[in-house]
Amino acid sequence: MKRKIIKIDEALCNGCGLCAAACHEGAIEMVNSKAKLTREDYCDGLGDCLPACPTGAITFEEREAPAYDHAAVLAAKAAKEKAAAPLPCGCPGSMSRAIHRDEAFPSPCAGQVPSQLRQWPVQIKLAPINAPYFDGCHLLIAADCTAYAYGNFHQDFIKGRVTLIGCPKLDEGDYTEKLTAILAGNDVKSVTVVRMTVPCCGGIQRAVQNAVAASGKNIPLRVAIVAPDGSIQ
Repeated sequence: MKRKIIKIDEALCNGCGLCAAACHEGAIEMVNSKAKLTREDYCDGLGDCLPACPTGAITFEEREAPAYDHAAVLAAKAAKEKAAAPLPCGCPGSMSRAIHRDEAFPSPCAGQVPSQLRQWPVQIKLAPINAPYFDGCHLLIAADCTAYAYGNFHQDFIKGRVTLIGCPKLDEGDYTEKLTAILAGNDVKSVTVVRMTVPCCGGIQRAVQNAVAASGKNIPLRVAIVAPDGSIQ
């Protein structure tokens, strides 16, 4: 049948993955760092992915394509949710807790630099929305590669802040909704974003900026950009 469907210009795609996150039907996937329409029958032709694309790589076209299969989309969503469901006992590694550094055991190795981490978990996807440590905190939201590229990450960024990390290219979905809930529901004093220079890392910055705006609060926002050689841009 001939119908309206999206078209992705691979030459314009920067691999940020925001369109795949915005596609609620799961029609778009990232393949070799490029967005691909992998399931034409999952594309409803409504274009939720268009405004998410920062480069204008996505447009509409009218052509022969399989009909939109709503039942298949629902079945795929149900299968994905089932696969992602936590074990009944829960994951001990994701249990939320504050870390009080004055109560921590001293480093067993002489000269070892102490950690400045103040809470667990640190993954954006695992963090509870209303954890007590969010109230009155200065929040650090970092792309996970930054801690490896920047040698003094604990002292310069983690110290004195509650830390959340993620990778907008590898993590499924958009962080905006979760971060908006955290900022709207807690008394966060400031937000610092640390990202890499690579274009796809801009996704975490945009998610934070959108979350601050959606929270309805005037929260100070600072962005630091780290190059692969460890320098700050």
